[in-house]
Amino acid sequence: MAGGEVMEAVHVDPQLYDFSPWRGRPKVRWPGGKSCAVWVAPNLEFYELDPPANPHRKSWTKPHPDVVGYAHRDHANRVGHWRMADVMTRHGFPGSVSLSVALCDHIPEVVEDARQRGWEFFSHGIYNTRYSYGMDEAQERSIIEDSIATVQRATGQRIRGWLAPALTHTPRTLDLIAEYGLDYTCDLYHDDQPTDVKTASGRLTAIPYSLEVNDHYGFFIYNMSPRDYADTLIRQFERLAKEGEAQDGPGGTVMCIPLHSYLIGQPHRIGPFEEVLRHIANDGRAWIATAGEIVDAWREQQP
Repeated sequence: MAGGEVMEAVHVDPQLYDFSPWRGRPKVRWPGGKSCAVWVAPNLEFYELDPPANPHRKSWTKPHPDVVGYAHRDHANRVGHWRMADVMTRHGFPGSVSLSVALCDHIPEVVEDARQRGWEFFSHGIYNTRYSYGMDEAQERSIIEDSIATVQRATGQRIRGWLAPALTHTPRTLDLIAEYGLDYTCDLYHDDQPTDVKTASGRLTAIPYSLEVNDHYGFFIYNMSPRDYADTLIRQFERLAKEGEAQDGPGGTVMCIPLHSYLIGQPHRIGPFEEVLRHIANDGRAWIATAGEIVDAWREQQP
């Protein structure tokens, strides 16, 4: 070190999970010998036109009222959901719903449609315009408890998973959802197989979610055309399925397709997306499952 100075060690690893290199892991096996578990995560969300201000992040890019932003997202629950959901059902893909829990009260018709299709629900917070930044422990506990109770009342399901609202967290989020008995989190993007998360109590598994093939990133961040996005999804699946069947590989992989129906449910985008679902369903290497089924199958194989 320069000048012989001794630098104090700084922990840059939050130590949420153990390191495990891609090569040399115990092989994961999926039902039926499938090489890639594929799950679709529709974000069924509710955005407030004028939410309470959070000092750490603005809800809308424009001054109030951001009618354009609000109305664009409102297309999801009026039109986009039904278009997206029908395509998924047609090709045998159940949804694992990232749910803004307030939707159960504001637009119950959308939640009921997903329930009737046999979809699984997990919490994406109460509103997607209210963020975890700055919350104290009591507030965060209240949101978790509200999520469990409201989804149970509306759907008959007890939620097993969590995706933080607008991907916002506190240092205690993972510990709290594990304490409340949730089984999985979608908030870590570090692997292509499930991994266990270190928490103060309970057991919590990180299921692979995705930013890279999330339609929000595809269309808002990477400025993809519908065809480009569809091609990206197919290339993602082909690579993961190939690695999942490789003799020297880690075994079964996981592909998540996170969706927002105000994006993928637009008329000019839904056709290429349906081609993706048809391709994966006909390939023969995909185990098309829900998030909970994937977590259960993975846990059964862990010592």
